Amino acid sequence: MAGPVASDVAEKCLRLSLTPQLGPRRFAQLLERYDDIDTALGLSASALAGLDRVGRKTAETIARGRDAVDVRPELDRAAELGVRICCQLDDDYPTLLRHIADPPICLYVRGTLQADDASALGIVGSRRCSHYGQEQARRFGFLAAQAGLTVVSGLAYGIDTFAHYGALDCPSGRTIAAMGCGLGHVYPERNVELADRIAEAGAVISELPLDTAPDKTNFPGRNRIIAGLSLGTLVIEGTLRSGALITARHAVEYNREVFAIPGRVDSPYAAGPHHLIAQSEAKLVTRAEDVFEELGDVGRRLLGDADVAEAVTAVPGVSPPLDAQETRIVDVLTPDPQHLSELAERSGLSNARVAAAMIRLQLKGVAKQLPGSLYVKVTRS
Repeated sequence: MAGPVASDVAEKCLRLSLTPQLGPRRFAQLLERYDDIDTALGLSASALAGLDRVGRKTAETIARGRDAVDVRPELDRAAELGVRICCQLDDDYPTLLRHIADPPICLYVRGTLQADDASALGIVGSRRCSHYGQEQARRFGFLAAQAGLTVVSGLAYGIDTFAHYGALDCPSGRTIAAMGCGLGHVYPERNVELADRIAEAGAVISELPLDTAPDKTNFPGRNRIIAGLSLGTLVIEGTLRSGALITARHAVEYNREVFAIPGRVDSPYAAGPHHLIAQSEAKLVTRAEDVFEELGDVGRRLLGDADVAEAVTAVPGVSPPLDAQETRIVDVLTPDPQHLSELAERSGLSNARVAAAMIRLQLKGVAKQLPGSLYVKVTRS
């Protein structure tokens, strides 16, 4: 792969990431208390014992483990796999993920992370799901990507898989898959080709060492990453014990929005979303706009007005991105009704192209259709 596998500071953070019993929360304490990573690497066991909830024996274990860690095999393996290691102190570490209490010390990244990924929607749900759930996951994945949001999910069977495919259905769509194993594996194996496509149109990421095998104990940690990367999380099907509800609880903890799509009352896969809605833990969703119109406010709350223009401009309700044809149509749209043929004449586009573009503009909340093939421009207060 082109470029270094890790920056100098990322190599130092990797050493702490591989240190037994350190972990993200204790690493966060180190960053708060000390000026730089070199100081943290040189702390004695007695100094480490001064951290919250770190006793003498644990501090000694951390100090011994840190001093014994050899990062070179992990760096060599990353180079072999075409994986870059990104740490919290790197500029391209995901902005939203920094805002959680326990952000990963390092992220292994196959693909690319971009600043625009701060405009992200998590889509999660059950591995075992209905045809309806698959349809909605793919639909909302596509609509989110088309609106300029990065779709974040977990590459699992079922809802995750279809959410990723929905984002990839959009030519300009970006999607990120957070894995519950090291990037030396793809789990489930049938999603190897999907993982390759995601790496080309976004990133496959993990906080786990590269050759960590899939294990159910790793998935709750993966779920917190999905919630932490996203302005909001959309739950599409899941039982009351589904991992999707764990992701939703993390989203609430991180002060993010939670959304849920209702299902059939006699379906066990609808129990999770219905529970979230009934407990007022999630907003009921029946259309894409129910999700989009909330996300700009979340971005401002987390990032502040100074940053939101850069990080959340793609969120519908703030400034939905338009392609060239859509822009030409919006330029001639007015609050007064106009027939499709009139819009075609005024924009210089064919009736067919205008009709196709009007569907997209309605999904983005820019236009509204009236009876008789009449359209009006939506004005925002």
